[in-house]
Amino acid sequence: MQIRFSRHARRRADLYKIPQSTILAILEGRVFRPGIHEIIEKVEGFKYPLKLVVAVEDDRVTVITNYPLKKGRQL
Repeated sequence: MQIRFSRHARRRADLYKIPQSTILAILEGRVFRPGIHEIIEKVEGFKYPLKLVVAVEDDRVTVITNYPLKKGRQL
């Protein structure tokens, strides 16, 4: 599985100080079907859960965006 980050995803990760290793750890071991997927996961070290939006084509996963969910949005 090849993982690629869009320009937008790289900028959001820098803005919210989300390491790429954290995003890769969230995606690791998951099996995806083709299409768009939203992943919400609580990660230690972050006050709010992280939300990832990924697009899957063949064996390529593209991270479209990633950001922490704000107040009022619960898991």
